[in-house]
Amino acid sequence: MYNFQARDLRRADDIFRLFADEFRFPNYFGRNWDAMVDCLDDLCVEVTGGVGVVGVIHEAESLMDSDLLRLFVSVLCQGAARANSDVDLDGDPLDRPAISQHFVFLMTDFDALGFAGKIDHPDLTVVEDEEFVTVTLNPDVWFS
Repeated sequence: MYNFQARDLRRADDIFRLFADEFRFPNYFGRNWDAMVDCLDDLCVEVTGGVGVVGVIHEAESLMDSDLLRLFVSVLCQGAARANSDVDLDGDPLDRPAISQHFVFLMTDFDALGFAGKIDHPDLTVVEDEEFVTVTLNPDVWFS
């Protein structure tokens, strides 16, 4: 499990630096959103243990006013969807098994409706109930 404090993830440069450090992205990591998706998709066995990772963002309510929240969540969904797949973007089998990857945003003061509203976008499927908000890539947009 990899732990992050949301207060440290308020700027794109900080997200790139912290994720690169924690997940040991390669030196050629381009420190941009597309490169982050690529690196999350290609985490090494030393990081994943060959089975997967869970990233936990603590005190995530501090990101509710961030202009980057929706993009950040989308990038995490994209990286996880690619890592969780055993085929590449062209549908060809990968030479590695699918790697389970999940990201959890923990909140002290949970506002499911508020959080879901902040990340709502046609590219994402956002499901909220009283205790959880689940976000995945919208299959009609990403996988059709």
